[in-house]
Amino acid sequence: MTCASCVRRVENVLKKQPGVVDATVNLATEKVLITPGTPVELADIINAVSDAGYTPVTAETELLVTDMSCASCVRRIESTLTAIPGVLSASANLATGKVNVSFLPEMTNEARLRKSIFGIGYHLKDKDTTKAGGNDINDHLLEDEMRSLKMEVTTAASFTIPLAFIAMGPMIFPGLDEARHMDNLGGSIINWIQLMLATTVQFLAGRRFYRQGWAELKHINPGMSSLVMLGSSAAWIYSTLVLLTPDIFPSGTRHLYFEASAVIITLVLFGRFLETKAKGKASDAIRKLAQLQSKKALVLRDGQQVEIAIDAVIKGDQILIRPGERIPVDGVIESGWSYVDESMITGEPIPAEKHVGSEVVGGTINKTGSFTFTATRIGAETTLARIIKLVEQAQSSKPPIQQLADKIAGIFVPTVLAISAVVFLVWLSIGPQPSLNYAFVSAISVLLIACPCAMGLATPTAIMVGTGKAAELGILFRKGTAMETLAGIDVMLMDKTGTLTRGQPELTDILAIDTDEENLLMLVAAAESHSEHPLAYAVISEAKKRGILFPQPDSFTAQPGFGIAAGVAGKLVQIGAERYMELIGVPCNSAQMADEWSAQGKTPLYIAIDGRLSGVFAVADPLKAGSPEAIEAIHAMGIQTAMITGDNQLAASAIGRQVGIQRILAEVPPDRKAQEVRRLQSDGHRVAFVGDGINDAPALAQADIGIAIGTGTDVAIETGETILMSGDPRAIANAVALSRRTLRTIRLNLFWAYAYNAALIPVAAGALYPVAGQLLNPMLAAAAMSFSSLLVISNSLRLRSFKPTLAIH
Repeated sequence: MTCASCVRRVENVLKKQPGVVDATVNLATEKVLITPGTPVELADIINAVSDAGYTPVTAETELLVTDMSCASCVRRIESTLTAIPGVLSASANLATGKVNVSFLPEMTNEARLRKSIFGIGYHLKDKDTTKAGGNDINDHLLEDEMRSLKMEVTTAASFTIPLAFIAMGPMIFPGLDEARHMDNLGGSIINWIQLMLATTVQFLAGRRFYRQGWAELKHINPGMSSLVMLGSSAAWIYSTLVLLTPDIFPSGTRHLYFEASAVIITLVLFGRFLETKAKGKASDAIRKLAQLQSKKALVLRDGQQVEIAIDAVIKGDQILIRPGERIPVDGVIESGWSYVDESMITGEPIPAEKHVGSEVVGGTINKTGSFTFTATRIGAETTLARIIKLVEQAQSSKPPIQQLADKIAGIFVPTVLAISAVVFLVWLSIGPQPSLNYAFVSAISVLLIACPCAMGLATPTAIMVGTGKAAELGILFRKGTAMETLAGIDVMLMDKTGTLTRGQPELTDILAIDTDEENLLMLVAAAESHSEHPLAYAVISEAKKRGILFPQPDSFTAQPGFGIAAGVAGKLVQIGAERYMELIGVPCNSAQMADEWSAQGKTPLYIAIDGRLSGVFAVADPLKAGSPEAIEAIHAMGIQTAMITGDNQLAASAIGRQVGIQRILAEVPPDRKAQEVRRLQSDGHRVAFVGDGINDAPALAQADIGIAIGTGTDVAIETGETILMSGDPRAIANAVALSRRTLRTIRLNLFWAYAYNAALIPVAAGALYPVAGQLLNPMLAAAAMSFSSLLVISNSLRLRSFKPTLAIH
């Protein structure tokens, strides 16, 4: 596929297939996403694409099964494989033990095929490489296309250079002009040499334009290949007729344009070569992510260390990791301790400390110590595989701005053909003599200069590079539409706990009234050891940090919403809010510090021992590092901020003041968060919601765009359209800045694509002839057409140099 017309043609053909509800094609990734209404036959899809003149990408592999024993084994293996989505055919040979499988690499891969056979009880011989799908195949396809284009460009240039020398020879050797002049020497050997050279370029090096161009015309949906085919063929046919039958042309019009046809083909091929090379750079992010995947894993089995292929790892395997090694799959550390570099996953440059019970992510690099971990997620379930899939989905999606561009491109080429015909007739009718020459040159120039390539590449290349860069920064967009939506929001509504704060309460202050601090902490920790309240965790953590040992309580009761009571070392310890003290009749007048703590956003815990107030603890959920910076950067972008929380107004306002939030929505229960989002939307705001918990999922879904903190729950991550892998609030500002930069790049690309055509089509038609006295040379038109596509891609590649608004430390 080469231009926006190709996109429209493939989409239209596929939408006509039975069962297909929608089909969305991405020019930059060369992928199509099909939405079926009823079961769709893949063979019909592939045939439809082939009939449209394109070649669907399929892959074949050979599996070696060691224990097939009868015809039923053959049938069982074949039926199991063909039931896998994406498998086109499977043929097992009982005699050789070989199974040949044809499949779509975008839907499945060899690893999945091997696992399905293993799952029904058969064994396969290991291969050095078991990754036959996905990016490996895409990389090979890109390399094949580059080799093919390089060969075609070399062939075209080899014949075009001597042809151009002959054509321009009279400027250097005046005697050649006499030999080339068709009015005097109709059959000059030099002219026949030109025909031979031009024909080789036209039909050997340029055969791809005929193959694709005829398919486009056959489906009455002309595109770039049609324009190049018609323009270069017109020059070749005209010149050939002049050479073979000069008498049918009026005197003064017998000119040869062989060099024009050859140079056109050569320039377009060279432009396509550079374009393909640049498109390869646009997908570097996916390639880099895929390269993070380890090929081998050192597994502990039966007390022995065994190195196996990554695809042979199963859940529950014990895997040994040594310093400097890449972690193969996701898991939980069972023994050992280390620091792990997770920068390619989270965007955070500082290695994370890992110990027993810590989760590790496949693709990250162990830095210092050794450890053993249990594999919990493998294959497509791993964090890295899910990230790659999300980035691919984002790159393949089509934002609204691209859908509009595609509609325009759908009528663009037919319009250009009509303009070319009108230009030809106008010059032929009223142009100066020889009018046929003027008409011919102008019509060909219009055909060649008006290529829709730049229109088709303007959006997808920017989305590819932008989403890839985002992944490097630990920001994942589920689809390209998310970038466009995020760039246009005017209100950022953020949950407090786990988003702006750490989500883990800490004991910040202790006021001991009639006992010493350590004894008070020991009694409270003992009482709270049976409580499941988050505030209890803060007290117990502080006691452990100080090395204070505490006994188990003799008795324990809890009054939800008030507090707890426990018997510890013969004393009655009662802990709770001020209302609990009022309930049990303990006065709180002596604890004036509690009011100051409340004003600072801290939660006071009152402690009564044997019916007397003995102390007050302050517990707070500390702000995340970078929260104030993030809010300041968001404000600088002209976006309003609001915080939503279930906390009381006093505590919420205190947090809001610390981070600089403009609006505080306090005492909002979880089930009303989505309602608050709707209220803001009804006021005309475009709202982004940032959250991390299960109770945030409805609000994430209701918002114009949901931003999920990646360190939060799976439900929130699955609901959000944008995911921040690091959980650092500064990534919110970075995500908005990158989205806006990407949208600006798309708009600039589209402006260039349309302005280019609006300005140069009149020039090609001869608008400057009255002033300059010359027409645009078709060869220059072909060069300008190639340049427009390269400019659009190069502009998109500038996104790779995007610097985050805020550095994440």
